[in-house]
This record gives sequence, C-alpha cells and structure tokens, in this order.
Amino acid sequence: MGPLAGVGVLITRPARQSATFAQRLAVLGGDPFILPAMIIAPPVDEAPVVQALQRLREFDYALFVSANAAEAIVTRDPAWPPDLVAIAVGPTTADALISGGIDNVLVPAERYDSEGVLALPELQRVAGKRFVIFRGDATDGTSGRQLMSTTLETRGAQVEAFSCYRRMRPTIDPSTTLDAWRKGSIDAVIATSAEVLDNLIDLIGADGKTLLSETPLFVPHRRIAAHAQGCGLSDIVITEATDAGLLAGLLEHFSHRQDSS
Repeated sequence: MGPLAGVGVLITRPARQSATFAQRLAVLGGDPFILPAMIIAPPVDEAPVVQALQRLREFDYALFVSANAAEAIVTRDPAWPPDLVAIAVGPTTADALISGGIDNVLVPAERYDSEGVLALPELQRVAGKRFVIFRGDATDGTSGRQLMSTTLETRGAQVEAFSCYRRMRPTIDPSTTLDAWRKGSIDAVIATSAEVLDNLIDLIGADGKTLLSETPLFVPHRRIAAHAQGCGLSDIVITEATDAGLLAGLLEHFSHRQDSS
C-alpha cells in the first residue's frame, strides 16, 4: 500500500523529471498524474555554448542555475577539467552533475537559490576569478534573474553566461487530466517554478483553474508560493527544495488519511 496510498498527485515538471518523481511517488503508494507544463529544448543558437565548452580550462568556476542546465551540459559529454569547480544551485542540480561524471561540486548548505549560492564561503572573495554560468532561456528569449552575474561582478569576478537550453510552453491536450481531476482522483499538485505554474494555468483554462484553486499546491520555494498567491491561489504548501522535501511535504499533509483509516 504505502503511506501515500490513494493520493493522486499532478506532476507538472518537464517530462523527464516528471517521470523520475513519479517513480519515487509510486514507491510510497501515491498515484502520479503527469502533465508536463514545460518543454526543455535546445537553445535557438547552440554555437555559443559549444564554444564555451571548448574553453572550460579558462574558468575557475562553472555555475549551473538548474538541474535542466546540468543535464543539458553533461549530455554533451564535455572534457571537464579536474580543477574546474562546479557550483550547483541545489541538491537536484548536484545529482545531475554527479550522475554525468562531474564530482567536484559545491552546493549551498541550506537555501537552494541564487542567494544561497552567493552565500557560499568560497564565493565571498572572488576578485579576478573567472566564472561561466550555464542557464536557460524562456520562450520569449529572457534568461530570468541576473542576481548571480551582477553580484559576482560586483565582487570583482569576470562572468560569462551561456544559454544551454530553452524553456517552452507545451501545446498538449489536458482533457484526460481534467477528467480525472473532476472525478476526484487528483488530491495535490506540484509546481516547481513560477513559469511552470503560469504554463499550467494557461493549459488547463478557467475550469481547470477552479479545480486548481480547490487543490493543495506544493511548491519548493517561498518565491513560487508568493507567485501562486498572486495568481489567486491560497491552499499552498511550501516544502524543502528537493524531491525528498516535496515527498516529505506530501507525507506530512496527507498523514491524516492513514491516521483516520
């Protein structure tokens, strides 16, 4: 059975990450429903990142802003210099790097975001150090927050940033998911970024948003929770920013089902 038996969870991550989380959820007895609200695609122009990978020996640190960035780089099988230190924004990103053969990885101890990375002791005195940042671009060509780049430059570092993947909004039919939702089969929704949440709301339409507003939303960061509130949602659960943290949040929230059974 498992502690999450009978709990249906809508997973909205990109397909590959959704499949991994669905397997972990199923081990606990949960029922995964997968509706990827983001597509990960190659960058429009791959030449800059290809050239950056040929220059890795020029850098002291390589900073990865997400697991998608890590996967996009390790799948290219770069010749990774042994003294080049990789920096992961969190454990999931670190796992992707280590699985790809990059084991010299720094990870924030607690906060898994730009602020957490910038608080690393190794990044307090970086004048003259050279950083390469691997990131993604949204559909509109924007690349998200620039906090890491600007802060490192303020500290005297030289920073070059490259887009190694592109985030795209999917065009898929959500009718099967909505039918299951209306029948009461979906008890929780997971959204791991504000962009994923926006895409989900766009995909499911007005009727789906009503269902979403009646369903607990699990998010791994306060910033995503604030965005969800701005979208008119109120039943929001903030978890730790790892798969284990999301699963722990689900276990804690739905433990009453087991207690009352």
